[in-house]
Amino acid sequence: MEGKAFLRSLSSSSLACNRFFFPCRFPRSFSSFSSSSSFSVHRISHRPITALTRRTLLRRHWKVYPIAATSSSFLRFNKRFSSLSTSAVAAQPAPSSPDVVSVPDEVAEKFGFEKVSEEFIGECKSKAVLFRHKKTGAEVISVSNDDENKVFGIVFRTPPKDSTGIPHILEHSVLCGSRKYPLKEPFVELLKGSLNTFLNAFTYPDRTCYPVASTNTKDFYNLVDVYLDAVFFPKCVDDYQTFQQEGWHFELNNPSEEICYKGVVFNEMKGVYSQPDNILGRTSQQALFPDNTYGVDSGGDPKVIPKLTFEQFQEFHRKYYHPSNARIWFYGDDDPVERLRILSEYLDVFNASSAPNESKIELQKLFPEPVRIVEKYPAGEGGDLKKKHMVCLNWLLSEKPLDLETELTLGFLDHLMLGTPASPLRKILLESGLGDAIVGGGIEDELLQPQFSIGLKGVSEEDIHKVEELIMSTLKKLSEEGFETDAVEASMNTIEFSLRENNTGSFPRGLSLMLRSIGKWIYDRDPFEPLKYEKPLKALKARIAEEGSKAVFSPLIEKFILNNPHRVTVEMRPDPEKATCDEAAEREILEKLKASMTEEDLAELARATQELRLKQETPDPPEALKTVPSLSLKDIPKEPIHVPTEVGDIHGVKVLRHNLFTNDVLYAEVVFNMRSLKQELLPLMPLFCQSLLEMGTKDYTFVQLNQLIGRKTGGISVYPFTSSIRGREEPCSHMIVRGKAMAGRAEDLFNLVNCVLQEVQFTDQQRFKQFVSQSKARMENRLRGSGHGIAAARMDAKLNVAGWISDQMGGISYLEFLQGLEERVDQDWSGVSSSLEEIRASLLSRNGCLINLTADGKNLTNAEKYVGKFLDLLPSNSFAETATWNSRISPGNEAIVIPTQVNYVGKAANIYDTGYQLSGSAYVISKYISNTWLWDRVRVSGGAYGGFCDFDTHSGVFSFLSYRDPNLLKTLDVYDGTGDFLRELEIDDDTLTKSIIGTIGDVDAYQLPDAKGYSSLLRYLLGITEEERQKRREEILSTSLKDFKEFADAIDAVKNKGVVVAVVSPEDVEAANKECSNYFQVKKAL
Repeated sequence: MEGKAFLRSLSSSSLACNRFFFPCRFPRSFSSFSSSSSFSVHRISHRPITALTRRTLLRRHWKVYPIAATSSSFLRFNKRFSSLSTSAVAAQPAPSSPDVVSVPDEVAEKFGFEKVSEEFIGECKSKAVLFRHKKTGAEVISVSNDDENKVFGIVFRTPPKDSTGIPHILEHSVLCGSRKYPLKEPFVELLKGSLNTFLNAFTYPDRTCYPVASTNTKDFYNLVDVYLDAVFFPKCVDDYQTFQQEGWHFELNNPSEEICYKGVVFNEMKGVYSQPDNILGRTSQQALFPDNTYGVDSGGDPKVIPKLTFEQFQEFHRKYYHPSNARIWFYGDDDPVERLRILSEYLDVFNASSAPNESKIELQKLFPEPVRIVEKYPAGEGGDLKKKHMVCLNWLLSEKPLDLETELTLGFLDHLMLGTPASPLRKILLESGLGDAIVGGGIEDELLQPQFSIGLKGVSEEDIHKVEELIMSTLKKLSEEGFETDAVEASMNTIEFSLRENNTGSFPRGLSLMLRSIGKWIYDRDPFEPLKYEKPLKALKARIAEEGSKAVFSPLIEKFILNNPHRVTVEMRPDPEKATCDEAAEREILEKLKASMTEEDLAELARATQELRLKQETPDPPEALKTVPSLSLKDIPKEPIHVPTEVGDIHGVKVLRHNLFTNDVLYAEVVFNMRSLKQELLPLMPLFCQSLLEMGTKDYTFVQLNQLIGRKTGGISVYPFTSSIRGREEPCSHMIVRGKAMAGRAEDLFNLVNCVLQEVQFTDQQRFKQFVSQSKARMENRLRGSGHGIAAARMDAKLNVAGWISDQMGGISYLEFLQGLEERVDQDWSGVSSSLEEIRASLLSRNGCLINLTADGKNLTNAEKYVGKFLDLLPSNSFAETATWNSRISPGNEAIVIPTQVNYVGKAANIYDTGYQLSGSAYVISKYISNTWLWDRVRVSGGAYGGFCDFDTHSGVFSFLSYRDPNLLKTLDVYDGTGDFLRELEIDDDTLTKSIIGTIGDVDAYQLPDAKGYSSLLRYLLGITEEERQKRREEILSTSLKDFKEFADAIDAVKNKGVVVAVVSPEDVEAANKECSNYFQVKKAL
């Protein structure tokens, strides 16, 4: 759901602005399928203050548009092997040596453990040992290798019996103080002063995970200790106010006002239940599993959450958060003996419990016949609802868990059917014209029993049954006819390349392996088996070679899908009155409650509300803060991470070379300047990029071209990129083509990039119309689920040219453009096709082209001749005249209205306009504001799911944003109070040091080689030198309280001159405009 994860809170980091001075998260150009709604298993991942989510969830000041096409999908297959799989395209030196420290049996015995099994796992070049804690039965996997990015995780089976959200609320709450760390939120203190590369928690439908990671050993063990103390000895089980804050409570500020519900999880889930794709996913899962724990919502249904009592909350922790019910994971290059010593201190104080028996997940028996369910979802009033229906077919594939070989084969089948734009089931559904975008996650196997889901959204009511018939007939045809040989070969290469490359992007490898392992371990199966793909992969390839692919895959389609009666068809109908009715029902409950209360009761509730707020807004005492372990500035390197970069040229074109070990993979970027593109063509850029990879040439259909890319390379993606440049009015704007291949396939890679750029024909009208429909569906989904990103882009569009371009290619203006483009494609296709050709003619030129290569020295040298041939084929027309892009959107405050139960509130201004001169201290201050003032006032006290600030150092725009926020004007008041907060701030040296260290942790975020090469490219494009990086680092390290005070004047520009954009419900903007006369211009978006 929601990608695959909810977020514990939106990242508090403001370091999204540092990406060019420091490591950045390279963009992932998802295929149009993977970025459309895939609802799959809803893992609820909270507090994404990690290298991964810090960059992927917050807006970037350089703009990358994920609607660009990618030639192959790593996401679709790798979920089988990497639970938070990414389409990252990098490699690092794999942990390689089996000569790691072993734990002698007598040492394990000394710490209370017995060794259950031990083996060397070649796929991840690691020694893995399974220990069992003799006293409690806790199981521990200790994985040793030479990976410096160390990972710890502890996982409990936590099956809920209802939809009160108890596992989710508990997951939030245990991180709010513990026995050894008795402050309000040690988690936030770690955030401020840790070098973590991952710090988070996940709630699944049946388990709760608490992982951390760091490359610094001292920091790593600090994180481990805080997390162990949090899960086993949390304060929340004795603190009713933490339960109220994180879960739910009645709020009454004054007896004369209305009572309302508040709570971080309550408002988070209101946001989730405002998104049609999430409602569809939840309905599907619960209907597939009516008889076990998956039949309820572990995240919590907002209508049910207020039924949860504190006593039930306490009992759930007592029962399930016990070592006997725990699976514990260690990974990396630290001492395996020290791991056991740390664990023994915690586990030895417990006795065995019956939790393992009580937490077992029951199997769902298969239905004797299919089931049909019709649900409603909230839709905007006054819009055209004719083509707003959704339909999804869902199967529970097996009554029992499957063996690894069958799972692997089903994974291949899933990729063949749905994994790329050329995959037949996906292609036929989208080309049918019956719907706008795919829904359903394909095959999902993260729970006890696997499922398969597929459907369409943007469907007319009269076409619902046509969609169902088309899905069934296509599956039947695939079963009868099988798959093309080229398609099977392309899938095999894509999957095998991805598995062997084993790149998890900014997500720690050890955590990826942990989530893979836990998917079986949690069900008492072999935890090592999911880590070993070589044998089943070899067996599968041999079967396909011997029997043919039809004999391998057709029986699976027949057995698990066509002849399987356990099918649930879910139809979702748009209801423009649903949101209003839900709000009215909630108000009625609260009005009845208030009517039943005496004056004394109301006074007591108002007092309790104020008492909770006072606690939330009162800082922790210094002695409590000192309990949280931290590093010192001595532990921090004085110089930034250096990426080897050699600037040269090939045939007169500038080439950047990064000599890094990449496991024999070549990573390449080809960059074209967009500054000659006419302003009116900018909104077509994302669709132009998609067309390059999803339309055919004179010699190849798009299916053949897609398969060729899959067979010869690791993938190609194309997308536009835009950023402001500090000190310049003109933005940096480029189209970037990214590709990867084994070094021996470098010639194939550049030949295919040339084919994509120069030979693709823009002639397929119906296919292009599909792209428009898919993009519109994606944008509508983004509005509901990532309204903060839409608000941020809109504010930027009011403040600078780069922001305006961003809005044209990925914001509200883009959505409006798409709505008009659908009709234009029908009426003036020749004009649209000509515009696409004009874009190509404007962009493709050797002049202004730039090549970026990342590999080891030998492979870089070998690739040069193929780069030369590629460049010789590019047009050499003289550099076109720079187009004039000098537009802004009206600077007034704007409310973008959608059907939602929560808001996304932004306010921003350019602080360079005040005369502020950039200093590295701004990074420290921004992060501190997010982790203290905004965390306490917007999230903890205000009840929003997230609140943060973001400083775009390239444009000077300082932004405040909230996420799934029950408030509107109140949140703006918090933003406006930031300057005074800084002026009145008093912090001691320890707190300041933590803030500096935490900022350096963001700055030095862990990167794999391809990301290092890509970061270096972006710094080059933006003119950021190594000298400037060093200067900013020194400024960070020397940040003082005086810098905080002085920054207050700069930040007051947001209060005094800022623009406000909020993505809000109709009711909330109406109330706001009544309270502050016509404060917002209203724009209805859905």
